[in-house]
Amino acid sequence: MHNTDKKNAQNIISKKKNFYTVNSKLKAYLVDYQRYTDIPLEYEDLKRYHFSTPLLNQNGEDTLWESVYYTQMDMEEIHSALIKMYVILKAAGDQTIAAHLHIEQVDYCTFGNSNPFRIKIVNNFNDNYDYFYVKISDASRIYGLELEHILSPNRINYLVHNNTLIEEHIAGIPGDQFLEHQFSFADTAFNETRIAKEFVKFNERCFVKLLGDMRSYNFVIDITPDFDNIQYRIRAIDFDQQCYEGSKKMYLPQFFKENLSYVKLCIKRMSKENVRQYQREERALIVSRIRTSRHRLNDLVVVLVKDRISTDEKVQQLRDDLARHYQQPLFLKCKTMGQIVKVSLDIVFDTNVTSLHI
Repeated sequence: MHNTDKKNAQNIISKKKNFYTVNSKLKAYLVDYQRYTDIPLEYEDLKRYHFSTPLLNQNGEDTLWESVYYTQMDMEEIHSALIKMYVILKAAGDQTIAAHLHIEQVDYCTFGNSNPFRIKIVNNFNDNYDYFYVKISDASRIYGLELEHILSPNRINYLVHNNTLIEEHIAGIPGDQFLEHQFSFADTAFNETRIAKEFVKFNERCFVKLLGDMRSYNFVIDITPDFDNIQYRIRAIDFDQQCYEGSKKMYLPQFFKENLSYVKLCIKRMSKENVRQYQREERALIVSRIRTSRHRLNDLVVVLVKDRISTDEKVQQLRDDLARHYQQPLFLKCKTMGQIVKVSLDIVFDTNVTSLHI
């Protein structure tokens, strides 16, 4: 991807994103699709911790997470509730497995928009562990999760109740760590072309769905061994910036300086025609997913187009940017971010549209 006018998109992003409440129509959608349920604990309950300590990585560096600790009385109540929440999320509420689980660690992140709690839960039989997250419920994030579930090759598991959002852990190597470690390995099994292909497809998927801020630490690399090689898939793990910012560059991972190594890999391994080929391929797959889940997507879009999940200034900027990008005046009629997303998805069906962001 050739970026002659590339600038640091980090300067474009808002310092702190606003939270948008789940309105009655979005709640009804979540209820219809079994995303909304009663839970034994709210986000605010986890903030009753007694003290915290910085969480360091194996090199002794600050991770921007804190391990939090509760009084004995609160710990018993909170840990029991967290186990029940995990069972609701992962086992459809079958509490018979709860007796075999315990909470190993609760961490709190002070960096970013959602200020999540990360819960480490362990199986007592075999010491196998898993993670899940408890966050503040935010409408734009929920739209991002749903659009990812419907339009990407990945399924997303999450639950909502009132002001609380519960998300399962998305496994993979963080994009920035993959750059730091994998790219330096003299390993013949590491297939640069496949990584480049996946970055192009990921870039296209984010742009169509208008999922923003996909810097390397906001996505992971999922690695799957194949017959004689390795398959890679890039998966978003942060959905806070779903159709919120005004600049179109926020929705193109290629423009972030944190992703420069991926972009260089694309330039090294692909021609412009290769890039266009994979862009078209990903758009065709998105069309297929829309057809498969058209009723669910339609129900979501009906709610999304009427919701207010960004400022009027950002809506105007993005619709103007995309109208110029696609040379499509339909964007100029949009009054909400949801309407912009709808037009973006409609354009996917137009086979005459050629992506211009290479």
